[in-house]
Amino acid sequence: MESTVPGIEAKVDELLAVLDEDIRHVRASLERLDELRSLVIKRDQAGLGRLLEKIREESQEYSLNESKRESMRMEFAADLWRPVGDITLSRLESVLGDQRRAEVAQKKAILRSLMQKLKKEHARTAMLLSDCARFNGALLRSIVDPRNTGAGTYGSDGVKRVQTNSVFVSLQL
Repeated sequence: MESTVPGIEAKVDELLAVLDEDIRHVRASLERLDELRSLVIKRDQAGLGRLLEKIREESQEYSLNESKRESMRMEFAADLWRPVGDITLSRLESVLGDQRRAEVAQKKAILRSLMQKLKKEHARTAMLLSDCARFNGALLRSIVDPRNTGAGTYGSDGVKRVQTNSVFVSLQL
């Protein structure tokens, strides 16, 4: 079956290349989240710095793909006589021939699956960082806050030891 709109089929190869780059980018993002969690747990400052630099470089490179996708979306909108906001992969599938429809549907399914996994991994990373911030704050308060009475710690034998009114660091001069 041929496309119901002339000119659309010719642009699909370019769209598939853009979608392949999107898939590659999401997979790389998943790897970076894993690496970030690992580096945070290991407290590897140098590694975190390298990861941040790598993310900056890749985001600049990926912005080219984003602008290409947006310009293609505008072209498809013009071809389909629709507003740009209405152009989705599902709408595009509805005007493609059988083979092209299957290719676009496959890429869409892969992207949907990867995005669900990315959301889950992002939430896990956010929870880890939130816990780290909470632990660091509690530790800092227990060290420097002179009003911190009743803070408890546990010894190697599992017995709770209540901290008295003493602090580790005196902030008075």
